[in-house]
Amino acid sequence: MTRTVLLVDDDPHIREVLAFAFDKAGFEVRTAGDGEEALADVTRHKPDLVVLDINMPRMDGLEVCRRLRASDDVPVLFLSSRDDEFDRVLGIELGADDYVVKPFSPREVVARANAILRRSARSDAPAAQAGGATVEKGLLSLDTEGWLARWQGAEVALTVSEFNLVRALAGAPGRILSRDQLIDQLHGPGFAITDRTIDSHIRNIRRKFGDVGAHDVIETRAGVGYRLGTCNGVAKSGG
Repeated sequence: MTRTVLLVDDDPHIREVLAFAFDKAGFEVRTAGDGEEALADVTRHKPDLVVLDINMPRMDGLEVCRRLRASDDVPVLFLSSRDDEFDRVLGIELGADDYVVKPFSPREVVARANAILRRSARSDAPAAQAGGATVEKGLLSLDTEGWLARWQGAEVALTVSEFNLVRALAGAPGRILSRDQLIDQLHGPGFAITDRTIDSHIRNIRRKFGDVGAHDVIETRAGVGYRLGTCNGVAKSGG
């Protein structure tokens, strides 16, 4: 089934270059020149992925992502300038799945988009098969086929990358995984993202679980990495 990507950038040249690359890769391509147009397009056409520039007039990409996450779980790939690491990290914390730094190769953008879509399994396929592969630890339950995380039966809405991080930690009970190991789990060996991206995802996961009273889902080992917590609902001081 043909996947649809929405390209959002106020630079028509960037839209044109990316549209060509995605079209060549077999995507149906839609474009928007600003944030307001992008939000309207997502509502009307429900793309499989949004490629979103951070720095745009009228409504920047961060605000677009914030509004999308209030009502939609469509995967988001940010386009970011080299000098705005704070914005990139904030974008991840708002729920973006990944980012590419400008100047970029159109092939890299398409490759990262494909990686997000492979991880997301957003297809209409039988998430219906839910109930097959379930990982449980304490009060935490992960439905790995339905891509659902639950705490005491209540769903916790995670992005694709967040879900994969929790699943990676749950798949290594008792082990501490370094940031490099977690990057490999998300993207494969040699994928160029920073440690801060992993840290931002972890903060986001903790916040979301904290909102439902879960404060012991992930433990930090300073200077080493992260591991799955006890998941019994009791925060461990200093963890």
